[in-house]
Amino acid sequence: MVAGVVVLAVVVVGLVIWNKSVNNATAGQNIPVVGTTLAPGVVEKRDGVVVTTGKPGASTTIDIYADFLCPICGEFQKTDSPQIEQQINAGTLQVRYHMVPLLNERSNPAGYSLDSANAALAAADAGKFTEFHDSLFAKQPEEGKRGYDKAQLIQLGKDMGITDPQFAATINAGTYNEQINAEYQKTLQDTNLRQDGGFGTPTVAVGGKAISRQEGWLTQLLASKQSS
Repeated sequence: MVAGVVVLAVVVVGLVIWNKSVNNATAGQNIPVVGTTLAPGVVEKRDGVVVTTGKPGASTTIDIYADFLCPICGEFQKTDSPQIEQQINAGTLQVRYHMVPLLNERSNPAGYSLDSANAALAAADAGKFTEFHDSLFAKQPEEGKRGYDKAQLIQLGKDMGITDPQFAATINAGTYNEQINAEYQKTLQDTNLRQDGGFGTPTVAVGGKAISRQEGWLTQLLASKQSS
């Protein structure tokens, strides 16, 4: 009987240790830098809490609403971003990126969605938005578990060559947090961005209205713009 209790205690302790290690998998880790190359003439510009990337005069503009913690957004990044960035570089597409703190309470501790959104805007100020954006999605934390803390977000910027001290100051101060939250509330109230009864991430919108992301959606959209 005593042996059985000891074995059970060992199992329980082992599970606690394993669960803690899984929940804290991102602790102490550097976020790998994804080398994203933008073609000459591509401009990254922050306007409030929206970052526009593309060449002036692009025939098509889309809005992408995403949360850096959202697993479906992570899948969207894997499947669709290569073509999106190819069209940005080709000069046919301009993208307005909206960082949405939809899952801000779904990290442990809470707050990663907002911290990462604010950090991405700081990266945009330093001219490194796309690289920062792609790096966060490439090594995306798991929903419900630990995200990356501010020090890790700052280190990512340093690793990709951001030297301006304002970058770290913006992240530590949460400079854009209030604006991000205010814009998020407007987004939730915008009925044109709702699909299946509500707003979710990722959402792609054209002309302010959400569109379906069926297979080949971008190819079809670009073709329709060229023929019109």
